[in-house]
Amino acid sequence: MNEASLNALSARFGIEPSYYDLHGQAIETSIETKLALLRANGLHLDNDAMLNEAVDAYVTAEQDRWFPREIITSADYDYHCNFGLGAAWRIIPDDDLSDEARNALHQVALEGQATDHIVLPPLPAGIHSMTIDVAGRTEYVTIIASPIRAPSIKDLCGKEHIWGLNAALYALRSGRNSGLGDYEDLANLSHIAADKGASFIGINPVHSLGFSDEHAISPYSPSHRSFINSDHIALDQIEGLSGLPAAQKVLAEIEPRLAELRQSDVLDYFAHRDLHNAALRDLYTLFVQYAGQGSKARFSAFCQERGAELERFALFEALSDEHGTDWHDWSDALQRQDPIQLDHEMHRLAPQIEFYKWVQWVADEQLAKAQHVAKQTNDGLGLYLDLAVGARRGGAEAWCEAGSVAKDVSIGAPPDLLSPDGQNWGLTAFSPMRLAQDKYKALRKTYRQSMRHAGLLRIDHVLGLNRSFWIPDNGAPGGYIRQPLDSLLAVLTIEASRSNTALIGEDLGLVPDGFRQKVSDKGIYGYSVWQYERDNDGRFLKADELRPFSLACFSTHDTPTLNGFASGKDIDWWEKLGSISPENAETQHAERQKDVSHLEEISTTVDSNSDNENELVSQGEKRDLFLPVHAAMAQSPVSMISVQLDDILGEVEAQNLPGTIHEHPNWRRPCSVKLEDLPQLNEFKRLGEIMNKNGRGE
Repeated sequence: MNEASLNALSARFGIEPSYYDLHGQAIETSIETKLALLRANGLHLDNDAMLNEAVDAYVTAEQDRWFPREIITSADYDYHCNFGLGAAWRIIPDDDLSDEARNALHQVALEGQATDHIVLPPLPAGIHSMTIDVAGRTEYVTIIASPIRAPSIKDLCGKEHIWGLNAALYALRSGRNSGLGDYEDLANLSHIAADKGASFIGINPVHSLGFSDEHAISPYSPSHRSFINSDHIALDQIEGLSGLPAAQKVLAEIEPRLAELRQSDVLDYFAHRDLHNAALRDLYTLFVQYAGQGSKARFSAFCQERGAELERFALFEALSDEHGTDWHDWSDALQRQDPIQLDHEMHRLAPQIEFYKWVQWVADEQLAKAQHVAKQTNDGLGLYLDLAVGARRGGAEAWCEAGSVAKDVSIGAPPDLLSPDGQNWGLTAFSPMRLAQDKYKALRKTYRQSMRHAGLLRIDHVLGLNRSFWIPDNGAPGGYIRQPLDSLLAVLTIEASRSNTALIGEDLGLVPDGFRQKVSDKGIYGYSVWQYERDNDGRFLKADELRPFSLACFSTHDTPTLNGFASGKDIDWWEKLGSISPENAETQHAERQKDVSHLEEISTTVDSNSDNENELVSQGEKRDLFLPVHAAMAQSPVSMISVQLDDILGEVEAQNLPGTIHEHPNWRRPCSVKLEDLPQLNEFKRLGEIMNKNGRGE
């Protein structure tokens, strides 16, 4: 096979020729990997003839273009293109523009005849198309008109320095839920946190895990990111069923089993899903029979708004009931989505499809209520939601968005010290080429729906906007695919401005030079986890050295809690699992105690019995780190501080131990304190006082 042609084609599709490993050694991308990643983009290259045909179609044709395929402009400003050639041009506005934006376009010229360059009129934020005709040829240019920056927290809530609470939604205990934290618990937690001065409530991703999937529990391995997790629906808060005796009877009959689930020391997703899903089916039947016209009209309006996207997702859920939750196991006609077969299934499964549309409406209504409560209780940002890196390959997103998905590859990470064999996350990769060809529609939907009820959105692994590591199914080594960073940031900013959502980019790890600055320039806040913020000597940065334009926290769902860090619980786990030797564990514990001592030195001293957070405790007294650490962050210049509910409760075990599945109780540890008892916790009260005195609360 002609290697020069292969390299040219690989470059066109963004395949990096090499990358540097953790030791700084260059790893060349093999021919086998290049071929696999090109096939993932839809190319078939079984011989030189097919390779040459692909080069003609994608490399030579691109070189032959007279005009760029894509340009990025600033929304609402005119733009001088460096091309023209006397061409006639015409702009077709974005289909998704609001009526107000579309009406404003009547005031500007959307077509013209160029001389040496084209001057585009001010365009509203969106993705527009331009047709250019000259010398008997026609070319098409995509115009991404992006706001200069995403909304800031000051734009949205009038404050420059705030704090909020982060909690695992599934872990919330209450006297009324169904054994898993639900959206009503979330609304109630918002009241509690707002009373302490918090401006936001952060939770784990609440993307759909798949209604019928018995094994899906990780919020970071969803079925579809544009739809909502039905496990968190509050059965006693469904619109249209309030006060209905028949609905109350359904809940009364299952209350003894719900009570057992609420008391469990380990969350039982499988028992919960079995009981919860059956109850939803019964309640849907009652909704159809007895709900008022107002509720039914709201449901109908939701279905109309979400349109074909909702129809396709609901069809996937219905097909999953019959054929299994991984679409790769379905018939060939269903896998390739034969139109005649799908039309037949739409009619045959119409009642089931309507049910799954209703489930999504209920979840959407309840999450919307939680956001409304969270915003109104303290004039804050409301909910701080989390966008997962991707969806699992057998789930609904990969099937529904098949036209933009890379085939036969998974997103992962190359080998490192903790994972010598690398990591395969089993997540779907979007093809940059296919996304661009479809004007980023699949990605826009994902962003838009994730921001639908969010004042803040955290982009997990924001480095993936720069490049992503694809692992082929055929056993070839993985390789990096370069992403169109500027385009993706522009699309992200368009959707954030449309939904009035501030953005946080989780930028941990090896960050390319200039990346953080470019992301920050678009108004996206950084993510500072104090456990990882060290100087060149490996010592903690002081709190006032943390990045000002960021959200800072000490711990996350993937790290040890504050108490777990201090006690070395994570080290104990790695020793228990055989990942490190007893000797290595002993060494790491010694190093950890040095870290803890240094953290004590640089944290603000707090007397928990005093109203003055700067009052020193007795010399040499062993202090609890919770209040000092968060007092230090409160006094720092960082824009946002996120406090983990687990740290308020003094938990030792982490919610998740990365690299494990069944060895550690990931995503299955409930809170040790009921929701109703949180307001009385002294640590919570003192935290609110500290934040308020440092200008971060009311």
